[in-house]
Order: sequence, then structure tokens, then C-alpha cells
Amino acid sequence: MLHNPLLPGFYPDPSICRVGDDFYMVTSTFSYFPGVPVFHSRDLVHWEQLGHCLSRPSQLPLDWQYMSGGVYAPTIRHHDGLFYMVTTNVSGMGNFYVTAKNAAGPWSEPHVIKGAVGIDPSFFWDDDGRCYMSGTTDWAEQCPGVWVCEIDLEQDCLKGERVLAWKGAAVNAWSPEAPHIYKKDGWYYLMIAEGGTEDYHAVTIARSCSPLGPYEGYPGNPILTHRHLGLNYPICNVGHGDLVQLADGSWYMVALASRLIGGYHKNMGRETFIAPVDWSGEWPVVSPGTGRVEWAYPAPALPQHPFPPVDHDDFSALYWNTLGTPAADTFSLDGGALTLRSPLEWLVPDELPRLPVPNGCPGFYGRRQQHMSFSAEVTVTVPETGEAGIMLLQNGFNHLRMGVKRTAQGVAVQAVRSEKCGRPDYLNPREYPRHVDVLWTDFLPADSVRLGIAACGQAHRFTVNGQTVAGADGSFLGSETAGGFIGAYVGCYVSGQGAEAAFRDFRYSHDDGAAQRTDE
Repeated sequence: MLHNPLLPGFYPDPSICRVGDDFYMVTSTFSYFPGVPVFHSRDLVHWEQLGHCLSRPSQLPLDWQYMSGGVYAPTIRHHDGLFYMVTTNVSGMGNFYVTAKNAAGPWSEPHVIKGAVGIDPSFFWDDDGRCYMSGTTDWAEQCPGVWVCEIDLEQDCLKGERVLAWKGAAVNAWSPEAPHIYKKDGWYYLMIAEGGTEDYHAVTIARSCSPLGPYEGYPGNPILTHRHLGLNYPICNVGHGDLVQLADGSWYMVALASRLIGGYHKNMGRETFIAPVDWSGEWPVVSPGTGRVEWAYPAPALPQHPFPPVDHDDFSALYWNTLGTPAADTFSLDGGALTLRSPLEWLVPDELPRLPVPNGCPGFYGRRQQHMSFSAEVTVTVPETGEAGIMLLQNGFNHLRMGVKRTAQGVAVQAVRSEKCGRPDYLNPREYPRHVDVLWTDFLPADSVRLGIAACGQAHRFTVNGQTVAGADGSFLGSETAGGFIGAYVGCYVSGQGAEAAFRDFRYSHDDGAAQRTDE
């Protein structure tokens, strides 16, 4: 069976392509480093991460303080023996692409595309070898929509003028974006997302006899949305899709969506889902028979190809990220242990300070929360200065953390809840008050402590050496409350100018059945 979500946790804006018998997929990473994970499958059921397209600081300059900035909506395509990943870094560089002969890398340095504005770029090669780029109009342009233009990949520039190809299916469509062009039966199909990234999100489609348009919308649009199912439906804000055709001629769509946890709360952000597509007629029909994304579908008739299990708890695994482009001495791995350093105190109760340079990691090393019910623990060596511990991070303001620090009274251990009050505008997050609550404090005569954060739905609890010491409701960790486009991470942190701490024996376990029983 194909089980949804296909990639659980914060894996938004999926893009997929097939090369022979192999499938490759990438997703957005925003301000996390390395950027744009690359996944591989041979059956659409089992997926392994090969690496990242953007794994070097020269490829990915990021400002960690704008967490919903960074890398938006990558597209992966393969042409003439070469993989192309094209995307936008809204925190600098704009639209660019990288290439690789092998999807596992190494990937090239960025090719910045001159004249390409907006976000969500995509490439399409026609039968004559000409390449076309599609993208969104810039936020400052008068008419929002999707543009198409031929591109010169030798000079990394657009050829001719951009053509406004389609404004979306709805009148005055909100946020027409995520364009992809496909050719089928002599027609050029332009598929986009519109309606914004929350509950009105949708996938719509149009077609033309030319890649440059004009495009005529499908009368039955949208071809996929959950907006009509209400705010209580457990899979919400479905949209931003990409299509792939199998060798037998059948089609599938990968798209983003979110699972609700304890009400209209989306702590894990936008995840990758999959659905079959019937394209036997002139227009694609997504999830035939129901028209909505289901929890499971029969798998395609492909040989099953499972991959060896991966120890996601290993600090060197590909699933771990820093927040922002790390400086050379931000962290180190040695014998399974992590040493994490912080250049500043970034967990202050009133405001986040600005770093003097745009790059740099504040002292966080984490992996995605992937389950509604989970438990995470790590052993922390008490730092000589500053604070260190385990954190469930939605953004710089909305998080739960369990930390240790040295005080005049001894080694203090604290459970902390930090919340930005009101739903902040992701472009201006500083304009809202922030509340920091110390939920529990004690003093321990130890130089290392085992700290944990666990959740069963929205009921979160803090543990010290295996014992529960405090609890908190976690519904404020959803993107609908915290703002922005990202999902929750759980991991290790250190805060304080020059602070350094060691971490070992990280463990993440899960039981989503417990969360589902709680919801019922």
C-alpha cells in the first residue's frame, strides 16, 4: 500500500521526477541547513534520503532569524543525463538552479538566473530541446499570476520577454504559484497552486497549444483541494502538487498537506502526500472515486524495493539540520556525540538580537517532529556558561524547551514555554508581544542530566532522568497560530555568548496510535 503522509513531518512543496525505473523527490527547507533533501524510490512506497542539493555554505546563505525565509518550492527534473534542481532563496540569491550527474551529488554551485523574478521556478524541456522556465510574478508587480519564458541555460538568462501565462482558475485568484508544465497528447498543461497555503489551498490546471500560452483553464477546477471538507477534516490545506508518469503510462501526484492534531492545529507543518491520477481523458482526475487525498491507496504494480533501516537518532544522519547556515565551529561530531556551540544568547525573553553578519547558527541542531505522539530524550552535559538542553521548536518565539545551566544555587534545570501572542505576520514577527513561562525549576547535583520532551497529541510533558516533572498544551506550536510556513523540529540547543555543551544518546520514539485514540 501507499500510506500517507508519504514523507511525514515538515517536508513541504514536493517535486518528483522519474528516470527509468527510479523516482526522485525534493522538498522545501526554508531556513534550515543543509537545504533541499533528495529522496529516491523504485516503487513509490519506500523512500531513502540520498543527501541534499544544497549542502555547502557557498550554495546556501541563510539568515536564521527569518525562519520562513530561505529556500522555497524546489523543482527537480532530469534532462539529457543531468539532474536539475531549480528553486528560490528569498533570503538572498533569488532564483537559481544547481545540477548533478547523480542525484546523490555532488551538486554544482548555484547558477543564478538573470531576469527571473518571483518564486517557485520550474523547468520544462520541449521535444525540440528548448527549455522553458515558469515562475510567479513578483510581489511588487501589478497583476499576480504565473509567467513562462524560454531560458538560455548556457548564459543562465531568460530569452525574450516573460509572458503572463495564467492568473489562476478563480477570479482574482489568491497566490497563484507552484507552476509546472507537462506535455501530453500534443497539449501543454500548466498546473499551479492557488488559494494560499492554509485551508483554501488548491491545485488547478490549464492547457494550451503552445508552452508560452495563452492557457485556458479546466472548467472543472480545482482538480484537488480539501477546502470544501471543513476545518475538522483530518487532512487539510492540500495543494502545491507535481505529477509523475510511470513506465506503464499511469500517473500519480505528490502534494503537500497537513495532519490536524487535537483541533485545527498543524504542529508538524506541511507534509508530503501522494494520490493516484486518472489521465485517460483530456484532463487529470486526482484520487478517482473520492476526489480527496486518502490515508492509503493500492501501490502501483512495481517490484517492492525496501531500503535498509536508517538510525535517525545518529547525529550524523542526513535527517539532522542546523538553523541557518552554520559557521565552521558551530558544531562537531565525535564518536556519536554532539558538541554544540552558540555565538550569542538567542533565547532571551523579550526580543531576538540581530547578528552582525547575515549567516550563522544560533546553537540549534535538530530533526523533524514526524508523529503526533512521540518521545525524545538526550543526555546533556551542563555547560560552564549559558544554557543547554532539548527543544521542540516551531520558530524562534514559539517553542517548548527543557534546559540546564549553572547558577549560584547550583545546577538548575528548567521547563520553559515560549509563545508569541497573536498570529504574527511572517514578514514582521517582531510586532507582537512574547510570553515566556517557566513551568518548573529544580536544582540537581549532577554534571550531566537526561532531559526529555514527549507528546500525546497536544498533551506535552517534560522529563528529567526519565521522570515527568511538568506538562504543557502544545497547540500554540501550530503554524496557524505561530505564523510562517514551517513545521516543528525537536533537537538540541545551547544559548549564551561563547556557550558550549555536549550531547549524547539521543532517542526519538513514537506511537501515533496513542494520539489518535486520544482524539477519538
